[in-house]
Parts: sequence; C-alpha cells; structure tokens
Amino acid sequence: MPAVVRGGRRQSSSPSKRTATPKAGGRGRAPRNAPATPGKMAAIGKLDLSPRAVIISIVAGVVVLAGVLATGARAERIGASFSHGVDGLASSAGLRLEKVYIQGESPEATATIQRALQVYSDQPMTAIDLDAVRKRVEQVSWVKGAQVVRLLPNTLIVKVTEHDRLAVWQSGGRNYVIDGHGQVIAGADAGRYPNLPLVVGKGAEQAAGEVLPLIAERPRLMSRVEALVRVDERRWDVRLKDGGLIQLPATAQEQALIQLDAMDQRERLLELGFARIDLRTPDAVAVRPAAGDA
Repeated sequence: MPAVVRGGRRQSSSPSKRTATPKAGGRGRAPRNAPATPGKMAAIGKLDLSPRAVIISIVAGVVVLAGVLATGARAERIGASFSHGVDGLASSAGLRLEKVYIQGESPEATATIQRALQVYSDQPMTAIDLDAVRKRVEQVSWVKGAQVVRLLPNTLIVKVTEHDRLAVWQSGGRNYVIDGHGQVIAGADAGRYPNLPLVVGKGAEQAAGEVLPLIAERPRLMSRVEALVRVDERRWDVRLKDGGLIQLPATAQEQALIQLDAMDQRERLLELGFARIDLRTPDAVAVRPAAGDA
C-alpha cells in the first residue's frame, strides 16, 4: 500500500516491528500513535490553563468591566448576551444598587425626581445607564441640570440644580411660579412662596427678570412692594403696600429708580408716603401727595 502522509511526516503503511514503550512513572513523550481524546475531553485538553493565561483572562475581564462603569454606557452596546454576563457577574460580586442619594432638591421636587430615576433595589450597578438617568431627571420641570455618579459597590448619587424661583406670576386669575427666564415651573405651588415678589399681567413673566433685580438692589423699596403690574406689555406700575403707586418708564428703568433714590434721600418719600410718583418722563417727575397731606 502507498504511504500515508499526515502532518508532513511520511509513515509506512506497514506496522513497525519496534514499538516505543513509555517508561512507568516517567515524564517521557507520549507515543506518536496515541489515540486522540474523544468528545468534550478533547476540547478541555486544548485549553491553556497555565497561570499566565488565567491572569491575562482575569485582567481582561476587569478592564472591560471598568470601561462599562466609567462611561456609564449600557453593556448592550457591546452585545446583548455579553451585557447579561457582565450584569450577572457584577450582581454575583455584590455590585447591586442598595442606596440612592439625591442632593440639591427642594422638598416639593423630591417625589417627582425619585420617579424619574427609574432604578430599582438590587439592580446590577453595571445595568444602570448614567446618561439616561441624567436625561430623565433633567426632564423634570424643577431641574435645571443634573449629575449622576455611581459609587461602588452599591450607591447612586444624583446631584441636581433646580431652576431659581424668581417670582409669582398672576395671569387669568391664577398664580404661577416662574424662574429667571420667565418660564413657568410646572407643579410648583405658588402658595408655598409667600416671600416671592408678585408680578401681574400679560407679558409680566418675560419682563420680570429685568426689573426685579433692580428693585432688589433697593431694600427700602423692595420691602414696601406689594406687586408689579405690567402695563400694555411696555412698562411697569409698582404698587406699594401702603397704597402708593410708582409709574416707571418703558425704557431707562434703572435711571428712573436712581432718581427715586435721590428724592427719597432728600424728602423721605417712602417713609412719609405718597399717592403717586410719575417717573415716566425723566425731566418732569411728578409727585402726588397722599390723601390728607397738606
């Protein structure tokens, strides 16, 4: 019979008369014609279980897990099956959500923010998409910005910055809390903010951010203000608690208030009271005394 070539070695078809016998208890080479390990045992026999290979595998797993935790990206970007594996590994390693801390929120916003988180107890820490949590929190009307931090092994920290509460806006017989940009803060109870200034009328919410800081710089005036009423969406009437009225111009409001400061220093107008001060024309300031003044 012709010779059979296997793996580049030419072997005779006739059996050799001399067969190598392994030494008992020795570490010599196995016979060349030793039968292959059948089935699963063959596959196991091919695994490299040397210490160096095991260490490399562990380090690679740690690097992948660290990458997922650092970026906040869900592991499904790597692959759905791998995601379940990583999440399961994290869970079995004790990396499960147990505590959530929310920082910077107001009491009336807490419940809404908690619902927006959409996380659950014992959730694998690697399964939490930090960017998605942040976006959901920032959709809450109270929240201006948010930061979500994962603190291993079991804690999620949510830091929120809420919109400032500038004033209460009265329109159509209803009161709304507005921020510095004139945006209504949905869900805010105006009754819980009695110390916020009141602005009234169409367009008042958009213009309040310009005039209120000017008045806040004048504590003597600010403490006496009852409401600011927007007139024809052009200018302000400042109504005082004692019934007095200050009519501001449509432009140059700061200059008009500086005039009022000077008049108050000379004549103590705010202290003594008046019916009306008309500041709409800078060169013709008119003061009407309070009723009963001589």
